[in-house]
Amino acid sequence: MSSRAVLRFYAELNDFLPPEKRQTAFSHNFFGRPSVKDMIESLGVPHTEVDLILAGDQSVDFNYRVNDGDRISVFPMFEAIDISEVLKVRPEPLREPRFVLDTHLGKLANYLRMLGFDTLYQNNYDDETLARISAEQGRILLTRDRGLLKRSLVTHGYLVRADDPYEQVKEVLQRFDLHDAFKPFRRCMRCNGELFETAFEEVKEQVPPRVRKFACEYKRCSECGQVYWKGSHYKAMKEFIGEL
Repeated sequence: MSSRAVLRFYAELNDFLPPEKRQTAFSHNFFGRPSVKDMIESLGVPHTEVDLILAGDQSVDFNYRVNDGDRISVFPMFEAIDISEVLKVRPEPLREPRFVLDTHLGKLANYLRMLGFDTLYQNNYDDETLARISAEQGRILLTRDRGLLKRSLVTHGYLVRADDPYEQVKEVLQRFDLHDAFKPFRRCMRCNGELFETAFEEVKEQVPPRVRKFACEYKRCSECGQVYWKGSHYKAMKEFIGEL
């Protein structure tokens, strides 16, 4: 015999629902005593997008077993209200924002590295590898695949909504409140290694003759050896960062 619960999703969590279930309370039939996490994800909402769950007026965690007649309210991240005293589902916050990105977000990875954020990206990472790296290294998984965020290994993740890379970086910065955390030009945009200042004599074989005429400061990647200087793109990159 089936049971019935009434669910209501709030704010951007409605992005994951079919139109008829958005911005309204709706009935959901189920069998047995599923966890509220399983029920939420069966409706298409990844658990990493959820910040607060209420069963009636009580805050519950993902392991809560749904009862017949329950009224379940599901909320995303609260931007302006401190609800820390009632939270049951949010994992411990990461000490610093570090990311791993799926294969569809290469341009976003470049932007995040430009801003100084530790960002892993390779275009051959499969879903299992992405979930494992996120869990083992304490990295926020950014993806365009909601199914990937439903993996139990993933505790910190976010589904990127925007299609345009510039809008994507603005979205991520706002979602994780990172506007005061920029450390530009400290990461290699090729491999994510840290950049260190270096003397011209140490890198002159990697610097084109035309560059030697105007560049006097150089940085080299500690991992791949790529050399950087303030070239023609530097001004545009500074303006881009200023806009963000």
